[in-house]
Amino acid sequence: MARILVGGFQHETNTFAPSKADLTAFKSPGGWPAMVSGPDLFDAVSGINLPIAGFCQEMASRGHDLVPSTWASASPSAEVTEEAYETIAGQIVDAVRRADGLDAVYLCLHGAMVAERYEDGEGELLRRVRDVVGPDMPVVASLDLHANVTPEMMDHADALIAFRTYPHVDMAYTGLRVARHLDETLNGHAMPWRAFRQLDFLIPLVWQCTMAEPAAGIYKLLAEVEMETGAVLSFTPGFPAADIHHCGPAVFGMADDEAVAQIAVDRIADAVEAEEKAFAGTLFDPAAAVREAMRLSAGKSRPVVIADTQDNPGAGGDSDTTGMLRALVGEGAENAAIGVMVDPAAAEAAHAAGIGAEITVGLGGKSRIPGDAPFEASFRVEALSDGQFTATGPFYSGARMRLGPSARLSIGGVEIVVASRKVQMADREMYRFVGIAPEEKRILVNKSSVHFRADFAPIAEEILIATAPGPMIADPELLDWRRLRSGIRLSPNGRVHTG
Repeated sequence: MARILVGGFQHETNTFAPSKADLTAFKSPGGWPAMVSGPDLFDAVSGINLPIAGFCQEMASRGHDLVPSTWASASPSAEVTEEAYETIAGQIVDAVRRADGLDAVYLCLHGAMVAERYEDGEGELLRRVRDVVGPDMPVVASLDLHANVTPEMMDHADALIAFRTYPHVDMAYTGLRVARHLDETLNGHAMPWRAFRQLDFLIPLVWQCTMAEPAAGIYKLLAEVEMETGAVLSFTPGFPAADIHHCGPAVFGMADDEAVAQIAVDRIADAVEAEEKAFAGTLFDPAAAVREAMRLSAGKSRPVVIADTQDNPGAGGDSDTTGMLRALVGEGAENAAIGVMVDPAAAEAAHAAGIGAEITVGLGGKSRIPGDAPFEASFRVEALSDGQFTATGPFYSGARMRLGPSARLSIGGVEIVVASRKVQMADREMYRFVGIAPEEKRILVNKSSVHFRADFAPIAEEILIATAPGPMIADPELLDWRRLRSGIRLSPNGRVHTG
């Protein structure tokens, strides 16, 4: 039996987003549990599709002694404030320092966290942990598929293992994989040789989906190479909205032999580079997306789903831009719904007025995004909710949602899910909790990029990607890069960044 400290610090940082992640953002529950420390950590994450949940369950089943530190997560946004970073990182490192008789450390990380003082939030945290435990104790971590993996992260961790699905339906399973690897390490079967290769082009978020090519084929090859070589491999397409030196895709892995590790990593990296031009697709402007959805849904029994990808709260948006709402109303869409619009003031007004009332508000548009503004109109209050429910879809599976005062508003043929806290629209329960049956709509507009596909693809007639104004620009070439390393292409087969 080994004694293993567990903790986690999760944030996906869009440096182009309008709002930073302060300590309150980590202490406020939304889609995932609020910041938690000590023994309460285990109950808080249990049964949820999170890496730390899978790790803890697997290690406990193997008889290991788990020592809880702190786990914290906040919705993607701009940088983590210095106060938040130092508080959470400090609690984790202090717990490592105080724990007696540790044999290993496991951290549930994202891999694309940028703090106000540190471009590489995870690399700095791993460095601090390594300074405490020394060079010989195993330090392992799970990573998000969208991690921007750095040389420093590789240097300070013995093992980094990433998700393989986007939508991330394998988060808990990834924690289990890390647990099995660590268990083998503790039993004398360590993989001492590692290899790491960064790729030289950015991959747009919307085309990283593993339910489609080319990503599906790349991850299939990765599993085959693992079987052939015995290596443990990861491919992280990266989070392409982080203006940092090491933004971008990477392939990395471990093996018993140095040459095997490098050859295996190179096979996957070469395969990704060979598919570069395939990481692209069709994008619609808001009005064109609605018109196409109206055409495709005519006479059909299933809804057409439009991804409002540039206001994805899972990538740093505030989930309050109004471009797609304006398009739905302007094009006269019928039997349509959009969610989640985050506007605490509008939700409060709806609760004050009551069901059946008309309220006139400027809905959304509070994030100061160029080209966006509040949508001034009168809306009918159709339903009210306290925002508490449990998600049932593959991505958020088991998550206990806490969206605050919420409402269903309507205008013309459009219904709007309004909430007080931002969470990516990636679960059908996020419509149902205010009385909308998503399967019965002709058009659904989801503020999400890809995660929604896990629960909505089975009911969708077609899926379209729209580019209404928002902070998560779908084409990385259009971003104002300042710190990104030179020589990397800003999109597949795109312009080379010269620094």
